[in-house]
Amino acid sequence: MKKIFTILGFLFSISVFAQNSDAVTNALKEGNADKFTSYFNNTIDVKLPKKSEMQNANKTEATNAIKSFFSANNINGFEIISQREMSGTMYIAGKLKSASQDYNLTVMLKSKGDNTSIITVRIN
Repeated sequence: MKKIFTILGFLFSISVFAQNSDAVTNALKEGNADKFTSYFNNTIDVKLPKKSEMQNANKTEATNAIKSFFSANNINGFEIISQREMSGTMYIAGKLKSASQDYNLTVMLKSKGDNTSIITVRIN
């Protein structure tokens, strides 16, 4: 009986993880920085092109940096290249689309219980 509950709990956590990662990728596909940044952890690492890396930035600072980047570069879409999950951590890699150029994007999400949050964003 204990094994059944453990298996059901594991399957439920994977399901929640998948739903949240889908919401993150949908926000990126829409070019919606508000939706995307709503999944940020309280502290996050952010690397943007031609900028110094922000390590352990607070959510507000990271949100402002990403929103500014999306706005300045007219981000309007996203194409997934790779997505994988390993031990409660998910990696999403792909191309952010804009009118003038594409950017490589890597996002790392961490799952804690039924909460999934973005802990790293790298754009180059």
